[in-house]
Amino acid sequence: MKIGIIKERKSPPDRRVVLSPKECKRILKKYPQLTINVESSEDRFFTDEDYKNEGIKVVNNVLDCDVLLGVKEVPINYLVPNKKYFFFSHTIKKQKYNRKLLQSILSKNIELYDHEVIVNKKGQRLVAFGRYAGIVGAYNGFRTYGLKFKLFELPKAETLHDQLMLIHELQKLKLPNIKVVLTGKGRVGNGAKEMLKGMGMRKVNVKEFLEKTFDEPVYVQIDVLDYNKRKDGLVKTQSDFFDNPTEYESNFMRFAKVADLYIAGHFYGDGAPYIFTREDAKLKEFNIKVVADISCDIDGPVACTIRSSTIAKPIYGYNPQTEKEVDFKNKQAIAVMAVDNLPCELPKDASEGFGDSFAKNVIPAFFNNDDEGVLYRARMTENGKLTERYRYLQDYVDGK
Repeated sequence: MKIGIIKERKSPPDRRVVLSPKECKRILKKYPQLTINVESSEDRFFTDEDYKNEGIKVVNNVLDCDVLLGVKEVPINYLVPNKKYFFFSHTIKKQKYNRKLLQSILSKNIELYDHEVIVNKKGQRLVAFGRYAGIVGAYNGFRTYGLKFKLFELPKAETLHDQLMLIHELQKLKLPNIKVVLTGKGRVGNGAKEMLKGMGMRKVNVKEFLEKTFDEPVYVQIDVLDYNKRKDGLVKTQSDFFDNPTEYESNFMRFAKVADLYIAGHFYGDGAPYIFTREDAKLKEFNIKVVADISCDIDGPVACTIRSSTIAKPIYGYNPQTEKEVDFKNKQAIAVMAVDNLPCELPKDASEGFGDSFAKNVIPAFFNNDDEGVLYRARMTENGKLTERYRYLQDYVDGK
């Protein structure tokens, strides 16, 4: 079996890769019947020379490979017919901008395995970049705060080598006695928490955060039942929230009244209440002036996120009263950091972490007859048709 690591061709180019040089070497040692070829690229963090130094073959094309591994969407004109591909297709939510991509995948008889749906039997994701989005997002949140209030200027995350360097920069800061609220306790939220812990910020509980004042910066990490409550006043379990989200309403304003910086690292499900609305943001008691929206749902649960931003221009301002975009340094503005591809700013760590998970959870499936069903669940297309699990996308493919 021959695996090809493809060059990332989406613009702007992504510097991440599914398997690092050292990961490739480990995999080949464990599976001597496997061959890995790497398509030459000037863009990825790991150079061609890095792969060659680990004994990995670098080639000009990977057309003779059975399985092709990428990170972002493959441009339609570079799709090779009759191949097996792994990449983030961004089609499972019927994203309009990628309809033609999925149509082309089907017409070219490509067997697509989407990283986003590589899950275990319980539906939990096995490979993801979420932790690194949280790490970079938290760092960018403090960078935004410093620029908004002209207190300090952190270097851009993309100019730093790894997470340790990001933490080192944060440790240098002398912050005012601000309160930081972090939503989410999954990969993203806990990635952000690593940064808050790493920089030495004190963690407090919900009651302390809401009721006390401090002579140092503090943060609280909250989960869905901390910032949502049932409309009927009953106290239920977290599973009830996920099963019956329409029975709940947001209780986030109690945090918004006392917080200065909000790091949004939650997962937002269909039917769940918005965390805060545009009307909430208009209120005089709404105190938050900086939002690092890692989740980045446009016009969604975080009202000030009216568009995504870019690594080149990561910050914009939102005027709650006019509901319009303004300069983020404007006194009335909430400064919004809503970069939708944050792990790209930490390509080394993100690639190494992702590759470790891919090697552990996906590579064995090629050699054990997929006994855990990992490939079965992730296979979106086969023989020019959507597989059974993804038939719900047929109307999307048909353009209806």
